[in-house]
Amino acid sequence: MNPIRIVLADDHTIMRHGLRLVLERQPEFSVVGEASDGREAIDVVIRENPDIVVMDIAMPLLNGIEAAKRIHEERLHCAVVILSMHSDEGYILKALKAGARGYLLKDSAESDLIQAIRAVSSGKAFFSPAVSKVLADDYVRQLQRRSVEDPYDLLTARERELLQLVGELKSTKDIANILTISPHTVDTHRQRLMQKLNVHSIPELILYAMRKGLIS
Repeated sequence: MNPIRIVLADDHTIMRHGLRLVLERQPEFSVVGEASDGREAIDVVIRENPDIVVMDIAMPLLNGIEAAKRIHEERLHCAVVILSMHSDEGYILKALKAGARGYLLKDSAESDLIQAIRAVSSGKAFFSPAVSKVLADDYVRQLQRRSVEDPYDLLTARERELLQLVGELKSTKDIANILTISPHTVDTHRQRLMQKLNVHSIPELILYAMRKGLIS
């Protein structure tokens, strides 16, 4: 079995070296490149063709969100895991819109990184447990403050199933195969689901699934 090829992008040399040490203890991982800014990260990804790039948000020349967006738009077949100091949903939503498949808090990166890379390399999403908890707690407080019911309770069993699959970053084709329905029916269910939850994009739908604790 070929090792999972990884690029590390962070402007702090000590952080990159620390992450490299953690990853290289795992025989199934291979760190094939490093970058200290967003532009260099894109160049290294093009040159090394890794499976995953672990990318800091706050980097010079080009920040991690913009670099992730470029990688996603160029279809470089590299999954992005974002490293961040921020647990609020604004940053997470930006990362999801940029095509990131994982979001880790820097203060828990050492404990979460191995699990994140294994999950993302198998096609799943991964978010630091601390991020999921913050989002869930904030969401409950918002509902209580506004004295409104959670629209999740209005979803059908099929819509809840679809929500989880979308949150797990399954494609329309994958969802259709899992639920044994047509891709057109998947699109119809997803549009109805978004209307019920009052969200307007797939990244917002994924964020909602995180708030509900449907994905980790």
